[in-house]
Amino acid sequence: MLNYNRANKNRGFLGLITNGFYNILNSKFFKFTFFVILLKSILFIALISDDKANGINTARVFYSMPPILVYFSFIALIISFGFIFKGRGQIVAFFIINLLISIFYIGDIWYFRSNSAFLSLHMLKMTSNLDNLGSSIFSMIRLVDLLFIVDIFIQIFISVKEWNGYKNIKSGFFSFLILFVGSTIYLTYAHIKIDNYHRGYINQIIFQKSWAPNQTISNLTPIGFHIFDAYNFYVDSKPYNLSDTELKQAKDFFDGKKENLPDNEYKAMFKGKNLLLIQWESLENFIINQKVNGQEITPTLNKILNQSFYFDNFHEQTWNGTSSDGELISNTSVFPVREGSTFFRYPSNTYKNSLPNIMKSLGYSTLASHPDKGSYWNWMPSLKSIGYEKCIDSNDYNTDEKINLGVSDRSYLKQLGEKIKAQKQPFFTYTVTLSSHAPFDLPQEYKEIKLPSNLEGTKLGGYFQSIQYTDKYIGELLSYLDKEGLLDNTVVAFYGDHEGVHKFYEDEVQKVKNPESWWLENDRKVPLIIYSKGIEGKKISINGGQADTLPTLAYLFGAQKEQYEDQAIGRNLLNTNQDYTVLSTRKYLGKESKPGQKEDMLSIIDLSDKLIRGNYFK
Repeated sequence: MLNYNRANKNRGFLGLITNGFYNILNSKFFKFTFFVILLKSILFIALISDDKANGINTARVFYSMPPILVYFSFIALIISFGFIFKGRGQIVAFFIINLLISIFYIGDIWYFRSNSAFLSLHMLKMTSNLDNLGSSIFSMIRLVDLLFIVDIFIQIFISVKEWNGYKNIKSGFFSFLILFVGSTIYLTYAHIKIDNYHRGYINQIIFQKSWAPNQTISNLTPIGFHIFDAYNFYVDSKPYNLSDTELKQAKDFFDGKKENLPDNEYKAMFKGKNLLLIQWESLENFIINQKVNGQEITPTLNKILNQSFYFDNFHEQTWNGTSSDGELISNTSVFPVREGSTFFRYPSNTYKNSLPNIMKSLGYSTLASHPDKGSYWNWMPSLKSIGYEKCIDSNDYNTDEKINLGVSDRSYLKQLGEKIKAQKQPFFTYTVTLSSHAPFDLPQEYKEIKLPSNLEGTKLGGYFQSIQYTDKYIGELLSYLDKEGLLDNTVVAFYGDHEGVHKFYEDEVQKVKNPESWWLENDRKVPLIIYSKGIEGKKISINGGQADTLPTLAYLFGAQKEQYEDQAIGRNLLNTNQDYTVLSTRKYLGKESKPGQKEDMLSIIDLSDKLIRGNYFK
């Protein structure tokens, strides 16, 4: 109580400031909260050095000398608000600040494990996605996460012990002012010194976006990262006007990637046929033509490969929007925005040369169908803007059975067949499956693969069961279409939206006992399979990605190259001399056919972000 008695004796401004410092130095709860949040911040930074935040990769914790005074400043800035309260309210305030930050850190870690990104204000627009996601979120929990909350119980114990002693403590407004203003001044100084005048350590930056969000967090702490994110959210919310330089960059890119090759035998090969395009939840390439205990994981897909174009070196290019990004990229041949989900941030953007618009120009009716709610990932308004004439969701189906996020694949695909039959021909129908979504916990009655003991109860084993389940009912859909006389005149194309078990549970895959080499890695490969009854099957191993879906299908169905070449980031994989692809992680795969190609293709990742923000593709 000594510091507060002195405060009453010191009447001048200097005395108030002096007593403010005394309050800071003598506050048990400030010091405790500051210390534990600092420890949790460092633990957070250390954990995200591992791709799945399950351990620590000592070689990747810090990207440069850690600016420890920046760490101190951000933590002090946030917890300074505890001093505004008086009496026991101060105890409660410091406790609540610590609790909220701990919850936020854990949420960030869980989101990072599933999406290789961190929560942002853009995610606040996606709260509808939390419906039915309880099991998926729960599956991201790890034992190490307890370290983020163990101090909470210690703080409760200390608070109860000190409760009576804080009854008459006055508000420490000047303590708040010292911490808040002092931290702000230092952060401004560090920004000017390091970012503007480059007088820091090698590779050190503060308030600058890095190609790797991990580096930004390493520079700012998670607290600073989210303050910086809030600033960028404000900046990004303003209408984006493309500069003349950016417009020229776009034109140069699209002109530069044209190959101007003569048409080959694939041009208009499927002209006039119907098209059913299926985005298969979590379908990875490594399981194609593989068996577990002598049982095929994808018997339907394996069977139709001899009448399909099978692209086995095809990669996911999704980012923060995961499955919704898969829909965007495949339907528009455009890379998604780098912050948040394109479908939530820019649902009204139009794409003149989207796949549904191209198919409509060829005389097709277009339908997009989902077994979940149209608000989920904001897909319905987005797909309407992309160009689909009609969009239907779970409200248009009998929800007699749900698995994970929507109507079960068994029920949905059966009902979808009836919707397809009723469509005006020629039709283009686009749909997704959902039952093979993480955490791969299929109801027991649908598990048909007899797993060996080392796979029983594992995420990998659950993944095999989930994919086999969807494969079975895909087979029944194809049989129905064949029985109704539609399959002879319908092309069915499949692609995976993103990796599944390797995306979310890589660490668990690596821990399976007695592993088989074929399941250890997948390298972000998701197959593209274009099936047409009666054609001669062909495996095509050229490097490609989801952005290549549109130009490849458009070519097969007879669209002119001029309809998509000036806006499609991808290329026609059936008429190209180039072998490359670019991942959303900024990784370039394949060969460079001309100098500077790698840099040009990597630059389109950020340029596409700007083009979407400026609604360039309208």
